[in-house]
Order: sequence, then structure tokens, then C-alpha cells
Amino acid sequence: MKFLHSADWQLGKPYGRFEPDIRAVLTEARFDAIDTLGKAAVELGIVHILVAGDIFDNEGPEDRTIVQAVSRMGRHNVKWWLLPGNHDFARNGGLWNRVRQRAEDGITILSDATPYEIDSGIWLLPAPLVHRHNLEDPTAQFDGMETPGATLRIGLAHGSIRDFGSQGETKNQIAPDRVRRSRLDYLALGDWHGVLKVDQRTWYAGTPETDRFQRDEPGHALVVDLATGREPEVTPLRTGRFIWLRREWLVNDLAAFDAENDRLLAAVDPAVVLLQLTLSGITGLSDRIAMLRHLEDDLAHRLRYLDVRADNLVGRPSDDDLATLAVEGMLGAAAAKLAAGIDAEGQDATLAKRALERLFVEYSREERP
Repeated sequence: MKFLHSADWQLGKPYGRFEPDIRAVLTEARFDAIDTLGKAAVELGIVHILVAGDIFDNEGPEDRTIVQAVSRMGRHNVKWWLLPGNHDFARNGGLWNRVRQRAEDGITILSDATPYEIDSGIWLLPAPLVHRHNLEDPTAQFDGMETPGATLRIGLAHGSIRDFGSQGETKNQIAPDRVRRSRLDYLALGDWHGVLKVDQRTWYAGTPETDRFQRDEPGHALVVDLATGREPEVTPLRTGRFIWLRREWLVNDLAAFDAENDRLLAAVDPAVVLLQLTLSGITGLSDRIAMLRHLEDDLAHRLRYLDVRADNLVGRPSDDDLATLAVEGMLGAAAAKLAAGIDAEGQDATLAKRALERLFVEYSREERP
């Protein structure tokens, strides 16, 4: 059989760091990903979509979030299997009762560790989380699950197959050899937000819509083709709309900056790019100001979002810069003193650099006769 493996939708994610217009479009993209999954399944002749936890970003989403999720899933002639994760764990009387009140026939909430025969001889073994952080391996119960006449056993879980450090949950640890221990043909996991192959039969699908500056690839789901007696065929399927990029540009003059800018715009669709840009290098003060102005006045308007980090881009005043200020009397004397201070080490040099840049910026803004 073929099925789609997805996870970590995190519907209702607040995106608090962004302005309201950006928050709105990123929020809507997560709902749109449901339609993308449903349409892809129908086109591929797939009946089942397994979602390995964190369908919602928290256990108390707004009613609109629940209604949008249920209605989007209901548009498509597929079966949705939803597993509670650590963000939306299955506590009594909580979120999932609210979802059940609105869910249609094609949606099954796997809030109990009960196996389901989803097709003849094909069993789904769920490991829902009942707390945000569980000390026990949530998949240990797979060992004792009875699946009469099973030709395929598919595990569905949410947690860390290994310690992901600061970029993933460190609770809800799953045994790395769970497939062997529990005689699984495939283990569909959620929690890690990118596609990750643990072994041939154990995969993370990642989030269908990327949500952080962590990787360049857009969101994916996995098309899984299972058959008795052979290893799974797993194919990533692009589902994400937005691309979150991290870039570091080493630029020592305006020409190098322009070249990097041109390369970026030639490689992407700016309207779907969120960029975290770090600038470093030693350049002329006037060039540094020109670079930052270009980013603020042009690139920021082309991209969906731009976050510039320029603390390591040192703007040293050129002889021409200093000569321009030197004729300004006390202003020129202050510029010369600050320029000398830049060569010193420590906090004073940093303050001198910023003060001289501000002095030059304000001077440049004045209308000259």
C-alpha cells in the first residue's frame, strides 16, 4: 500500500516575532498545507494520510483554528489519522474532544493506544502522548499490541529517536531499534521539523510548511510505498510554500555586496522567501551605509521578510569620508577623534565605530547647498 506520512502542522502557531501582515500569511500557509496534502493524495491514488503528532501548536487553540483544520481535511476524499503529540497531547476533556465534536467521517483521532486495521491485513499502531513530556518510551507499548493476520505493521509516534539538543525535544525518547523490537514494517515519526531518515524503515516527515530559520529546504511530506518482504520506498514530496533562508555574506566593498544581492535574486522567488542575513567584512563607511540603505529600501520590499544582522560589518571611514567631514570644524574634529578610537580594542572601539557611523549618516542626510 501507499500512504502519506506527515507531521508537525502546528496549526495556530503565533509567529510572535513578526508584524501582523507576515503573521497572517504564515498562519494561512499552514492551513493551505492541509489542502496540498489532500490534493496530492488524491492525485497519487492514496487513501490514508498519517499525521505523527503536533497537529495543533498548543492544547487550547481558537475555535477558528479547529474549524479550519477540520473543514480543510473534509474537502478531500481521503482518510486522516491524527496522533496527539507533545504540543497537543491527549488529556481528558481537552482539545481532542473539541475536535471530535466537529470532525467528519474521514478523520480518526488516535488518542488511545489501540491498533487499527486500516486495510485488510494492514495495521496501524499509534503511540499518542498523554502528557507534554513523558519519561517512558511512548512506543514501548507496540511490543504487546496484537494485530491478528497482519501482513504489515505501521507504527505512528511523536518523540526523539535521539537527542536533538537545542533544536528538538529531548523528552519522549524512542528506542532507536523500535522497528526491530516491535516487528514494524515502518515507523512514522513526528517532532523533528525536517525530513530525516533514521534507518530504512524509520523516518521523520518534518513539517509540511517550514516555520523557522533552520534549513533552506521548504516543507515536505513523505510518500511511503510498503509491501511485504521488501524495504519501504520513501519519496519526499514538496508541500511548503515559503522558504526560510540563512545567508552569510562576506563583503568588503559595494561591488561584492551587489554581486551577492544579484545571486540571491536570480536563485529564488523573492515573494516566498524569508531571509536572515548576516553581513561581515571591513569596508568603507560610505559603502556600509549604502549597503544597509539598499537592504532597507529595496531588498526588504522584494522579500516576504528580511532580518539583517550587520554588527560584524565594520565600516571604516575612508580618507575621502574624513576629508568631507574635516572641513566642518568641530564636526570634523569629532570625526577624527572617533576614527582614532576605532583602532583601539574593546568596548570603546565598538562605541567609536557606531558613533562615527551615526555622525556620517546624519551628516549625509543634511541637504547641502
